[in-house]
Amino acid sequence: MHANPLRWALLGVAAALLLLYSVAAAAQEASSAALPGDSLYQIELPLTDQTGRQFAFASLRGRTQLVSMFYTSCRYVCPLIIDTLKHTEAALDEAQRARLGVVVVSFDPARDDVEALASVAAKRRLDAARWHLARTDEDHVRTLAAALDIQYRRLDDGEFNHASRVILLDRDGRVLASTGKLGEADPAFVEAVRKALAAP
Repeated sequence: MHANPLRWALLGVAAALLLLYSVAAAAQEASSAALPGDSLYQIELPLTDQTGRQFAFASLRGRTQLVSMFYTSCRYVCPLIIDTLKHTEAALDEAQRARLGVVVVSFDPARDDVEALASVAAKRRLDAARWHLARTDEDHVRTLAAALDIQYRRLDDGEFNHASRVILLDRDGRVLASTGKLGEADPAFVEAVRKALAAP
């Protein structure tokens, strides 16, 4: 009695698909299991940046990141936060800058829509390939601010009183260093960034 070639072909395809699914599931499980317990990427944080791109905070894993918070109508402190980030970048060489990401999340999702974020990015000439000016909902703003230890409160006039910090995350989302220096590069912080970028 001869075996049905079509049957064997279908069984072979089914076996191959099962193997691919198993490998993919195992890889995803290993990746999730490998995330350190102190990683900020444990936070479920949906973001939308100045280009309209939607992404999860955890999707930034694999690249050293500078993280801070701001709002676009802020006249004094927030522009200095961006200055600090730009000066920190400028203290690095081109190869180091290419391996560094920057994420600045708004305190003010009610007013900071994609258009407002894009306007700041354009005025400050921020490279969208590496810089994300991002928004999320109010609950996630509170969650992120607490995780970053950035205190803030909304004032009666709609503005915000807030702490100013730039935080360095390693490729797995762990906090390595932070700085409160505004408007210029903090040499000790820049050195921490260099070390993080040089880590294997």
